[in-house]
Amino acid sequence: MATTAKEAKTRKSAEAMTQARNKKVKVPKLAVRHRNRCLRCGRPRGYYRKFQLCRVCFRQLSLAGEVPGVVKASW
Repeated sequence: MATTAKEAKTRKSAEAMTQARNKKVKVPKLAVRHRNRCLRCGRPRGYYRKFQLCRVCFRQLSLAGEVPGVVKASW
């Protein structure tokens, strides 16, 4: 059973690679090499998954009130 699952996974990744080659899109050799990047500026460090933004852009947008549900803390 594990062998068929492994074969299916290999087949699926091979199909994805051939489609990517046809589209001329750069695909990492290994899935582990995927790097989360900020949607706004592309910064790879200080990334918040929940908002898909880096810490710098998150701070700018939240202070401007453009991120729903985020309020500056005061006590």
